[in-house]
Amino acid sequence: MQRELGADAERLQRLQALTDAALAHLTLDDLLDALLLRTRDLLAVDTVAILLLDEATQELVARAAVGIEEEVEAGVRIPVGRGFAGRVAAGKEPVILDDVDHADVLNPILRRKGIKSMVGVPLLVTGDVIGVLHVGSLTPRDFGAIDVELLQLAGDRAAVAIEHARLFEAERGARERMENVQAVTDAALAHLELDELLDVLLPRIRDILDADTCVVLLLDRDAHELVATAAVGLEEEVEAGVRIPMGRGFAGRVAAGRRPIILDDVDRADVLNPILRQKRIKSMVGVPLMAGGEAIGVLHVGSLVHRIFRERDVEVLQLVADRVALAIERAQVYEQALLFDQLKLNFVAIASHELRTPTAAVYGALVTIRSRDLPEEMRDQLIEVAYEQSDRLRRLLEQLLDLSRLDAESISVNPRPIVLQRVLADIVAGAVTGDVPIDVQVSPDLAAVADPLVLERVVSNLLANAVRHGKPPVIVTAEQHDRHLRVAVEDAGAGVPDELRGRLFERFARGDTDRGSGLGLAIARTYAQAHGGDLVYHPLERGARFELIVPQD
Repeated sequence: MQRELGADAERLQRLQALTDAALAHLTLDDLLDALLLRTRDLLAVDTVAILLLDEATQELVARAAVGIEEEVEAGVRIPVGRGFAGRVAAGKEPVILDDVDHADVLNPILRRKGIKSMVGVPLLVTGDVIGVLHVGSLTPRDFGAIDVELLQLAGDRAAVAIEHARLFEAERGARERMENVQAVTDAALAHLELDELLDVLLPRIRDILDADTCVVLLLDRDAHELVATAAVGLEEEVEAGVRIPMGRGFAGRVAAGRRPIILDDVDRADVLNPILRQKRIKSMVGVPLMAGGEAIGVLHVGSLVHRIFRERDVEVLQLVADRVALAIERAQVYEQALLFDQLKLNFVAIASHELRTPTAAVYGALVTIRSRDLPEEMRDQLIEVAYEQSDRLRRLLEQLLDLSRLDAESISVNPRPIVLQRVLADIVAGAVTGDVPIDVQVSPDLAAVADPLVLERVVSNLLANAVRHGKPPVIVTAEQHDRHLRVAVEDAGAGVPDELRGRLFERFARGDTDRGSGLGLAIARTYAQAHGGDLVYHPLERGARFELIVPQD
């Protein structure tokens, strides 16, 4: 009798030690480690394991173990109601297995480890199951009522402690998430230039999500593609100029759907960018960058090892992305304002210079004619100079007015059905081409939907360039292809010099020997883009080819 009382007292001391451990630890991992060791000592068993309930999947997940650590390493998941632990959770009452070899156990690790007898109890909080605590013996053992009662007492204390630790970790996690989001917000507010902003933000985002890679892709609205703009850990994506069509691949689906997407296994997923597999990214999560209700890009992070991104990871990434989107929009507005200011300064300076030259020539010729008695031949020459320069001044003022209207978007585009050959023939007839013949090679029955004014402004500028800088023959062609109208003007001259091609469509861009205004192609392309199309240059083996592209919906 005295021996039994001593054993009970010792057990009570061990139970109290377990309770003390439960109250002494706030972090879940530390708590579980302490609880398992104390439970093993309390019941004098060989194995102890705790499985916690994943409410989303209604599965018990091996969370910590002593003696059967493989259960945790393998990420064992047991459906509620099935197997040993599943029956404990479903019934909310203890289950004893006197002979594991002949019992219904779902987890093969239990038999591989040679466990002969087991007892498990539910972990309950306010009547709800949050998990299962089970112990096992490597030799056959008859677990009695006292063993079950002790284990349930231990489980009750463990359940309270686990719930307490979870609440603490949830509160700490929420605080850390807010601190991380605030760190991103502070960085977003501190930088105005886009490149500098992203260089600061991406490493922070990678650290917040404990990821290996972090990438921002921004939307190119004209091309309807996402362009890799900045990256950490995946710099090759930016260096390669990766472009992802909206709706396709991983990032394209995130942007098109305007919702987060998780890829648990990149190797088996639909990813368009080969660099992701080349870099051996295993798991990814991406969220849209939203501004004004529209997707302006995508932010995604990745891991070099297989990882299950949880709902809280997505939540944090989306919170961060919302701040990043605002910062990007702010940086883009700032950069556009700087660019606009610089363009205005350049425009005023260059326009003033361009206007001064013909104005001075006209004024000088007229002053000379008015103030001096000149021979008739010299007088006629000066009148011709004044006429040519005044005509140049007129054309320059018309071009500047065109640009002003286009910049202000005050020119309306009115597409209508037209017969191409007739319209293009009228444009050629009205163009200033001197003695250079223009060959219109367009089928008489080719029809299209386009604004004749846009065609006139673009084609007349292209003809003027071909006559001024190219050589005959000058040919105008047109065709319908891929739901687009394509009108081309080509000549047999020397083509555009290499040093001019990169800035060919910029305002006032011209070669060293060119006496033109440098506005014609800029105006032509702006008109094309106002029509929803574009103007492109194609170098030929001999000559130049400019192509107006107008969509035909």
